[in-house]
Amino acid sequence: MHAHPDHTPPAPVSLRSAFWYWLKLGCISFGGPAGQIAMMHAELVEKRRWISERRFLHALNYCMLLPGPEATQLAIYIGWLLHRTRGGLIAGLLFLLPSLLLMMVLSWIYMAYGHVGAIAGVLYGVKPAVVALVLAAAWRLGRRTLRTPGLQLVGAVSSLALAVLQLPFPLIVLGAAVLGAAGGYLLPAQFHASSTSHGGKPSHGQALIDDDTPTPEHARFAWPRLLLTSLLGVALVVLGWLLLAWLGGRERPLAQMAVFFSKAALLTFGGAYAVLPYLHQGAVEHYHWLVSAQMMDGLALGETTPGPLIMIVAFIGFVGAWGQAVFGEQLLLAGVCGALVAAWFTFLPSFIFILAGAPLVEATRGNLHLDAPLNAVSAAVVGVIASLALFFGQHVFRLEQAVAHWDWLAMAITVAASVALIKYQTGTIKLLLACAIFGLVLSYLP
Repeated sequence: MHAHPDHTPPAPVSLRSAFWYWLKLGCISFGGPAGQIAMMHAELVEKRRWISERRFLHALNYCMLLPGPEATQLAIYIGWLLHRTRGGLIAGLLFLLPSLLLMMVLSWIYMAYGHVGAIAGVLYGVKPAVVALVLAAAWRLGRRTLRTPGLQLVGAVSSLALAVLQLPFPLIVLGAAVLGAAGGYLLPAQFHASSTSHGGKPSHGQALIDDDTPTPEHARFAWPRLLLTSLLGVALVVLGWLLLAWLGGRERPLAQMAVFFSKAALLTFGGAYAVLPYLHQGAVEHYHWLVSAQMMDGLALGETTPGPLIMIVAFIGFVGAWGQAVFGEQLLLAGVCGALVAAWFTFLPSFIFILAGAPLVEATRGNLHLDAPLNAVSAAVVGVIASLALFFGQHVFRLEQAVAHWDWLAMAITVAASVALIKYQTGTIKLLLACAIFGLVLSYLP
């Protein structure tokens, strides 16, 4: 039975209720950033009505502009809007912790028993499914974002800029924002498309934080708060690095990881899929903490865990510290410390960006001058994700890197998985489980 929109706002949300929701989300948020954002939208906008669609999308657009994982930042933002700083901390930590703990367990199994044929078989089935998940993410995000020919052109150009010209992602984002700003004045119909997918109708009823709800006291912008929060965040980063350098030396892997993952958090935009080439370049080619095959295995493991896909940094930290034997024979301790260092320096900036900058974001609601650049940036992100699907496909489908030998069975798995995801809306868990079983069965065939 379909209910009519409820014009009375829901009751205020207690911190306890929010705690259990964020914990549940952290445990079930599979499907990468697109899936996690869709899950939050369905639960928080449509079902619970904690926040209106327009305010949800306003927050999301800014999180997509920031470096780092946008789904994590969106959770921190909504948690902060509802329950101040402690709400943001609870939302962000509970969104991350289940994924971090599970990734450390899987990394340990991989390093201790990774050469077992059954595990190799499972990964063989899962990796082509990962390519399909990236393609499906681009498709779903594209349907919501590329609503006009102008935005479609921005997406296509961005894809080519990364895949062919190999331009850095920050430059692509900046170019898209400039193009969107210019297009907003010259061709407003192409860049000022409506940001809602429901024709602008408030189909979910009145929300607790609705379109016209006044900004809460804690969410109002103030320079002293911005400076204090920023300084505290920078101090936590610097003190963390100084502690690692003092304990093990500046040239040791853990201190190097602190610097590398801090850069990754600050210099990379567009979520996990856009960060991965940078992580590959640094961790594999520059520092040699792991090899390309391990990187793809880590990506496959990352897709099988809840939480943000960028949690692959914990895998890189675990494998790198284990392989470098940073604590001698204590390999498990080394791996755990490597994973914790990678996670701390990757995700701390996300908390700082939201807790320091979100009041400024709230103050810009309704600013039409920002609408066109944000739409163009969203279109660029779709193009980048599509080009990254090709990047991953080259690594998964090529049997030998030096010779053009292609794995047609892996390609067939990707095609079948893409159809299942896009046409039949198959859940991520079911799909990965099916592909894992298929790969396992293949590993036992002669």
